[in-house]
Parts: sequence; C-alpha cells; structure tokens
Amino acid sequence: MSSVLKITDLHVEIEGKEILKGVNLEIKSGEIHAVMGPNGTGKSTLASAIMGHPKYEVTKGSITMDGEDVLEMEVDERAKAGLFLGMQYPSEISGVTTSDFLRSSMNAHRGEGNEVQLMPFIKQMDATMDFLEMDKNMAQRYLNEGFSGGEKKRNEILQLMMIEPAIGILDEIDSGLDIDALKVVSKGINKMRGDAFGCLIITHYQRLLNYIEPDFVHVMMQGRVVKSGGKELAQKLEAQGYEWIKQELGIEDETVEQKA
Repeated sequence: MSSVLKITDLHVEIEGKEILKGVNLEIKSGEIHAVMGPNGTGKSTLASAIMGHPKYEVTKGSITMDGEDVLEMEVDERAKAGLFLGMQYPSEISGVTTSDFLRSSMNAHRGEGNEVQLMPFIKQMDATMDFLEMDKNMAQRYLNEGFSGGEKKRNEILQLMMIEPAIGILDEIDSGLDIDALKVVSKGINKMRGDAFGCLIITHYQRLLNYIEPDFVHVMMQGRVVKSGGKELAQKLEAQGYEWIKQELGIEDETVEQKA
C-alpha cells in the first residue's frame, strides 16, 4: 500500500526557543530521502517532532500521514499509522528482552486479531538477525542493556525490518559506526527498499549514502530546508562541504540561533 508523509510549514519550539522555522517535506512510499546539514540546524528536532516527543511543541504548520492529521495522534497511534523512528541514542530498558519487545511491537502495529504467532515470529527474527549478522543471544538480553553502539544501531534496523512500517525515520543511524557495522546497517535499509516503504534518513555524513543511494537529498540550515536535489547534491557536499551553500544563499550562521 502506498503512503505519503507530508510536512508543511512546520514550526517547532523547545522551552520557548524556536528550532524549526518552516520545514516543508513530502516522503512517499518507494522513496529514500536524506536530510543533511551541520550540527544545530534542526535535523533531530524534525525527527522528534514527527514522532511526538513531548519536549517539542509544534506552533505552526502540519504533519499528515495519508491525509490523516499526525499532530492529533498520540505517539503509539503514530506508530500504528505506519511511522517508525530509528533513534540516534536508543534507550536501555531493563527487564524487557529484545525478543519480547519486538513481538509486542509487531503485534501492536498489526492490530488485534492479526497478532504474529510465536513460531513464525521466532523463525522471522532468527532469519533477520542472521541477515544483520547479530548474535542470537541478543534476543534474550534486555533491550539495549550493555549493547555496544553498533549493536544498538543494528537492533534499531532489526526492529525496522520486523515491524515493516510504511515510513521509516532514521535519526543519524550511522553515528558511531565502524565501516563493517555501517555496511550491515545499510544492507538492512536497502533490504527494506521497495514500493511499500519510504524512508527519511538524517545524517551528517555522505559516507552512509555511499551504501544507500538516496532519491532526494535535502540540506537543513537555520531550522528549514534550504536546498534540495538528487544524489549528486550529497556528493558535492562531501567534496566541498556546506560553505558554498551558505555563500550562495547569503547565510552567515547556519544554526537555529540565527534569525531567519
């Protein structure tokens, strides 16, 4: 089923400070979008606002998923609607095994009467963990507890592949990864790619996009998208940095501190 996440003139504050100052994006099934930009430009705020983090207050604009008002949904309702957030800093949850968390998440997403049965779940989880080159013992460990940074990121991709959301939002899923882990994480995202899945990848670095070819690349500065293009835009950023965009647009300070 085709889905569309549409973000229109989105303004977001945290503790009275405006971070996002009019973001416009549209992500459709079958598309991979990369959002790039220096630190402090609002990229992670965008991900948190989409998923309904309580610290972030939307003061203007709209977010819709297949025409439905996302801002009127609770966090769990956003997940059930088909949104998924792969977090930059996944939380450790003591007392809940990775396996139990995964099955509960899948069942919540699938809805009452469509729950996944135990044996098919185990078979799918084992196969997906093999694909992601994960230690099977991780399934019985408490969620993210004692996991390395690379293990936590692989676990986020495991959740993505098991839950199969319509739109995945991956917030710096590549941060802190060595090249081997980066390749495995990229392999998982590419496996999801298809007509039923759209993705918004937030990253600082073009290196992730060496393994995941984006359809669209967007640059954020001053809390808004200031430039969009294809994969060649990411390649130019890798070669030349962000200074040429600042000069082209007359931007002195790219962070949200600068008044737009």
